Amino acid sequence: MNSNQLIYNTLSRKKEVFKPLHIPLVGLYVCGPTVYSDVHLGNCRTFISFDIVYRYLCYVGYKVRYVRNITDAGHLEGDRDEGEDKFAKKAKLELVEPMEIVQRYTLGFHSVMSHFNCMPPSIEPTATGHIVEQIEMTKKIIENGYAYEANGTIYFDVEKYAKEENYGVLTNRELDDLISNSRELHGQDEKKGRLDFALWIKAQPDHLMRWQSPWGEGFPGWHIECSAMSRKYLGDTFDIHGGGMDLAATHHTNEIAQSQACNHNTPANYWMHTNMLTVNGVRMSKSAGNGFLPEDLFTGNHPLLEKGYSPMTVRFFMMQTHYRSTLDFSNEALQASEKGFKRLMEAMKTLEKLNASEGKSTSNISELKQNCDAAMNDDFNTPIVIANLFEAVRIINSVNDGKEKISVEDIAVLKKLFNDYIVEVLGLLPEETSSAKNDSLDTIMKLIVDIRNNAKQNKDYTTSDKIRDELLKANIELKDSKDGTNWNFK
Repeated sequence: MNSNQLIYNTLSRKKEVFKPLHIPLVGLYVCGPTVYSDVHLGNCRTFISFDIVYRYLCYVGYKVRYVRNITDAGHLEGDRDEGEDKFAKKAKLELVEPMEIVQRYTLGFHSVMSHFNCMPPSIEPTATGHIVEQIEMTKKIIENGYAYEANGTIYFDVEKYAKEENYGVLTNRELDDLISNSRELHGQDEKKGRLDFALWIKAQPDHLMRWQSPWGEGFPGWHIECSAMSRKYLGDTFDIHGGGMDLAATHHTNEIAQSQACNHNTPANYWMHTNMLTVNGVRMSKSAGNGFLPEDLFTGNHPLLEKGYSPMTVRFFMMQTHYRSTLDFSNEALQASEKGFKRLMEAMKTLEKLNASEGKSTSNISELKQNCDAAMNDDFNTPIVIANLFEAVRIINSVNDGKEKISVEDIAVLKKLFNDYIVEVLGLLPEETSSAKNDSLDTIMKLIVDIRNNAKQNKDYTTSDKIRDELLKANIELKDSKDGTNWNFK
C-alpha cells in the first residue's frame, strides 16, 4: 500500500497526503446519474475518472467500497426545489409509469458504462429504495434545530446553520455573496431564506411519485438522498466523495450542511471534482447545439463529427487530460487519440513476440514503472502515465527494429507494466475485444434494417411497423431519412 499518495482535496483547495480512515478499507462515494434522460458525456467523464481512481486504489492494495447512487425519485428542475418533476413530466408524455422511465434509463446508463469498460460499483443504491433513511435523517436534522416545516414541506435553515458552521466551505464563498447572487423566492414565501432548500417536499395532488411521511405524503429533496445513502453504506464520515464540478456549489455544499447538521461532522475527508467539457473551445451544452451523447460519438451521427469513434478510443482520449482540467472535444483531438490508441495496442502485440537481446538492456525499463506509480500517486495524473507508456512503446519498436537491446528480465517487466497499467489501472482493452459485441450488434442491426426496408418496398407495412415497434420496446430507435435508416439506443 502506498502511503505517500497525494490527491487534490476541493475542501482545502490543495493536494493532501491520502490517509484512509480505516486500513485497508477505503470508502468512495460518487454521485451517480439522475435517470430521466440519456447519460451525457460530462457524466461519462466523471464516471470514467472515478473508475480509474477505484481501479488504482485497488491496484495498490486497498479494499475499496465504491458506492455510486441512482437518482430515481421525483427530481425537480431547479437546484432550489422549483419547477416540474422531470420523471412525472416524461411519464405523462409517454403514458407510462415513472418507474418505467427509471428502468429504461438505468439500463441505458449501465450499457454505456459497459461500453467504456467501467467496473460496476460495490453498491449502487437508489433514492426510492432509501426513503426511510432520508425521512429519518430529516427528522434528526429537525430535532437538532436546523430545519423547519412549512405547509408539509421541510426546509433546511441555511442562515441558522451558517451562524455555527461555514456553509460555503467547499467553494470558498461567503454567505452574503451567495444570498446576494440568489434569486428572489417568487411565491415561495414559506421559505425563511433564499438559500433554504427542501429536505422533504409536500406532494401536490397530481404528483405521481409520493411516499408517506410524518409530514404527510411527499417525496425527498434532491440533496438529502446522497447524504442518507453515503451515511448508511460508508458511515458518518468516509474517505472520498466525488462528482462533477457542477455539483460543488449547490448539491455537495448542501450535502455537507445536512450531514454536519445531522451527525455533527463532515461527511467526507476528501472532495474530488472533475472539470467541464468543451467542444472546439466552447462549453458543451444543449443550448449551444454542441452537445452529443456517447452513442453519437460511437456512430458518428452528429453534425460536428466527421466519423464515429470506438468506446476505447473515447476512454483513452478522456484520460489524456487530467480529471481536474477542462477537456476539449474536436475531430482532430479524437483522431489523434485514435491513432495513439492503435499504436499502444500494436505495441502490446509486438511485445508478445519480442525477442531478448544478448547483454543488458540499453534503456532503463524499471524507471518507467516507477514513473507511472509516481504519476498516479500525484493526484491520479493519467496524462503522465500515458507519456511513460509511450516511452515504453518507443523502446519496444526500437528493439523490434534492432536499434536497441532488451534483456529477458526487462521484457517480463514491460509485459507486467502494460498489463498492470493499460489493462488493470487505465481499463483499456484491445479493439477486437472491446468492440466485438458492438460489431456483432451492428451486423445484426444491418440485417434487421434490410429486412424492414424490403418489407416496406413490398408494401408489407404490418411487418415493417412491427419491426420498428418491437425494437423500440428494446430501447432501439430507427430513424428514416432520405439517406437511409439509422439506428441508435433511445
